[in-house]
Amino acid sequence: MIRHGQAGLRHDYDMLSELGRKQARLLGEYLAAQQVRFAAAYCGTLKRQRVTAAEVLGAMTAAGVESPDLAIDEHWSEFDLDAVYRSIAPLLAEDDADFRVEHEKLRRSLQEQDSAVHRTWTRSDTLVVRAWVEGRYDVPCESWAAFRRRVSEPLDALSRMGPEDSVAIFSSATPIAVWIGMALELTGRHVLRLAGATYNTALNTMRAREGDLALFSFNGTAHLPEPHLRTFR
Repeated sequence: MIRHGQAGLRHDYDMLSELGRKQARLLGEYLAAQQVRFAAAYCGTLKRQRVTAAEVLGAMTAAGVESPDLAIDEHWSEFDLDAVYRSIAPLLAEDDADFRVEHEKLRRSLQEQDSAVHRTWTRSDTLVVRAWVEGRYDVPCESWAAFRRRVSEPLDALSRMGPEDSVAIFSSATPIAVWIGMALELTGRHVLRLAGATYNTALNTMRAREGDLALFSFNGTAHLPEPHLRTFR
């Protein structure tokens, strides 16, 4: 399971930055050097996920390692943070003075093109997503429970793959964290902590067998040897 590369700024997040593309190419070169061969490859519908997959698989092909056709599958798409904000922020602002302060601080910072908030997960984000995960409000967008069901649905199909088949899944921080949480039996808040700690293009390896999940590695960045290559957002 591979997280997408560094994405765009907040006003245009669903894209890859030039660094994000480089991160993905480096991962493809690393996997080719390790002689990894994928029997299948999946990614979500989002542009940042699809471009990451194309860069990784393209780099593997360029290095002489044959890659499978990429299957686009909405199960691996990230939740819609903008929709969650629109649904919850007005309600949370009425109930939580701390959130009102943090949200206004975020709104002011977003007016600056070079503000650090474009590459930072803020307290405002944490408060909104925590309220969504805890189900504090009825929302017209996808709920946390529905999101987890959607993301976990491919488990049975992946469990039926051959025992020696390696499958590449290009997704985002939260879907990957949900799967790791399934393997480790973690609750919602702990899943969010995993998502927040996941590097761009980090490599996570799991085994799915007969509906059971085992985690072998988390947040691998051997392909990103220099500090400036390791980013979170």
